[in-house]
Amino acid sequence: MAHSRVAIVRGERGRETVERALGLLEIEEKISKPVMIKVNFITDKTWETGATTDPVVVDALIRYFKPRAERVVVVESDATTTNADRAALKTGILDLCRENQVEFINLSKIIERVRVNVENPETLSSVVLPKIVLESYIVDAAKLKTHDQVGVTLGMKNMFGLLPEKSKFKYHFRNIQKVIVDINSVIKPDLTVIDGFIAMEGRGPVNGNPVKMDLIIAGRDPVATDAVAAKIMGFDPHSIYHIKRAAEKKIGDMENIEVLGETIEGVKRQFKR
Repeated sequence: MAHSRVAIVRGERGRETVERALGLLEIEEKISKPVMIKVNFITDKTWETGATTDPVVVDALIRYFKPRAERVVVVESDATTTNADRAALKTGILDLCRENQVEFINLSKIIERVRVNVENPETLSSVVLPKIVLESYIVDAAKLKTHDQVGVTLGMKNMFGLLPEKSKFKYHFRNIQKVIVDINSVIKPDLTVIDGFIAMEGRGPVNGNPVKMDLIIAGRDPVATDAVAAKIMGFDPHSIYHIKRAAEKKIGDMENIEVLGETIEGVKRQFKR
């Protein structure tokens, strides 16, 4: 059985650290679809709090994929209490997009949407997604954080933000962990890049404490990448429902993993729950 490859790179906060992780994974030279970089803006707090995707990571991803694709966009949708456009402005991502001449898109404003049925659903029989999402090569630019409801918020949880409805709170009543599995069964990221330059522990995903980890964790398999990241945080991925269930449903693999770069034990730190 082929192993899912996950890169762990430790280094200073900078583009070079991200590029080293991508280099280990040997990403395609040319990509036929538009590249969509999905950031994490659950709040408009800036990168040093550990709450939102670091602009340095996004800058590195834009520069890496621009020569490889005809179009690169950065996206997020409105959260229940956070406007994605305002968050893009306050976090510096909007200025970054302008400098790199790429578009920032608020998915909540996209009118053209498609309803997609969920096969063998956990809780959602279907999900509505912007059409552009289904037509793109998705780069999931997630964060290394604890989460008060699901334990950890990494790559798979970040995909929840592709849902365009502003009022996502209703999904929390449907068992948010099951919703995460359903979304990832419909639309998997082509690449997950977890920003661990400044992570978050404690009362995540917004009000926890920043933790300087100086890490980038990346992989093509979202389950394997999240499993490795959870272990780095001191969590057993088998105890995280959405990671374990996604593996059971063959969305990805959490057992047969080849770790590239640093070792898990070499960078591990026990995060406060």
